[in-house]
Amino acid sequence: MYYLLIKAVASAIIIVIVSETARRNPGTGALIASLPLISVLGMIWLWRDTQDVARLADHSAATFWYVLPSLPMFLVIPALLKRGVGFWPALLAGCVLTMALYASMVWAGPKFGLKL
Repeated sequence: MYYLLIKAVASAIIIVIVSETARRNPGTGALIASLPLISVLGMIWLWRDTQDVARLADHSAATFWYVLPSLPMFLVIPALLKRGVGFWPALLAGCVLTMALYASMVWAGPKFGLKL
């Protein structure tokens, strides 16, 4: 139970650091958010829990392939905001696009031999 609490608190601390830093300096907040901190923590916890090399390798590779469909969201949202679209609709559009691209990746990935 303590282990789960530690994982939750560590993740929450990262989110607070990103949001507070971005409030003061958007560029620095974005830099911190772009770091694969959650991915690295996830790999550390997966390794600690399983010490399964194959599982960790599969997890790491799948993470790479799932990052790709999320990247367009970070172009769509600012483009919409700069065109006067409100925050919530822009965020929703970015999230819907990302979900559609994730679905495409889940469908197409295995056809190209990706193990997702």
